[in-house]
Amino acid sequence: MSWMKEHLSQLGSPVVLCHNDLLCKNIVHNVKEGYVRFIDYEYSSYNYQAFDIGNHFNEFAGMSELDYSLYPSQELQLDWLHTYLKAYKLFTKKGEEVSQLELETLYVQVNKFSLASHFFWGFWALIQAKYSTIDFDFLGYAVLRFNQYFKTKPDVMSLKIPE
Repeated sequence: MSWMKEHLSQLGSPVVLCHNDLLCKNIVHNVKEGYVRFIDYEYSSYNYQAFDIGNHFNEFAGMSELDYSLYPSQELQLDWLHTYLKAYKLFTKKGEEVSQLELETLYVQVNKFSLASHFFWGFWALIQAKYSTIDFDFLGYAVLRFNQYFKTKPDVMSLKIPE
């Protein structure tokens, strides 16, 4: 935990209001009316921007039956992040052009913060295993999240913020 705190806090990801639980069931996309809405804000708080996005990408794997082969490819991430950055810059009145440096920086930040997401939900599952009355294998889920952390950490940590 202390290693993550020290390393991730050095990445320069801004602190913003985050949902912190953007799994597919918490995203409502109405194609007919042309909008996307988020629901279930019980975990929302200020957090690192890259954590929220990295967590969202981790959620592609599902929850009941985790399948990390569904984690978005670099190409999909870069496309998603470009769209996100364009909207973020527009709404924060910082223009709307996205540089390659900004895009690559966010890509590295997001993938490194995805490690913190695994730890967060792993610890959450340990707490739930003790206190929740929901019929779910929380201990098994915790093991899967911690295992994914340790499996992906070497590759993710080799990513460098571009200069």
